Amino acid sequence: MQIRAYRSSDLPAVVRLFYHTVHTVNARDYPKAQLDAWADGAPDLAAWDRSLLAHHSLVALEGDTLVGFGDMDPSGYLDRLYVHAGFQGKGIGTALCDLLEAAVPGPIVTHASITARPFFEKRGYVVRARQQVARKGQTLTNFIMEKPL
Repeated sequence: MQIRAYRSSDLPAVVRLFYHTVHTVNARDYPKAQLDAWADGAPDLAAWDRSLLAHHSLVALEGDTLVGFGDMDPSGYLDRLYVHAGFQGKGIGTALCDLLEAAVPGPIVTHASITARPFFEKRGYVVRARQQVARKGQTLTNFIMEKPL
């Protein structure tokens, strides 16, 4: 596995991985209507690219296949962390998260899905609040989690 900085040319693979991961991995914890609201298959590509370029963003590759990505903003907000459904449990999320966490000096905050919560708890994150997020007419549960450093 290779991890490198995100490039705009990675965007098509990143958004495909995001959609596929949400609709497979997260399907065990969220109903289809919520998955469709979370990842509708029609992302604003320009906004995604701007956000990923503005953050410390990394991609993980196996050969030429993008198998994971994540990004951290300068304040220590871990915005996204996704690993391809076929590559779960191989240390990709851990490797990405290690590098992202090392990029900021202070505490790290993320909004973790029900699915991701156990991953972050194993890394020392603590739930600060359970929240309901409205998206496209659906209400999704996630958790504000913090990792004090």
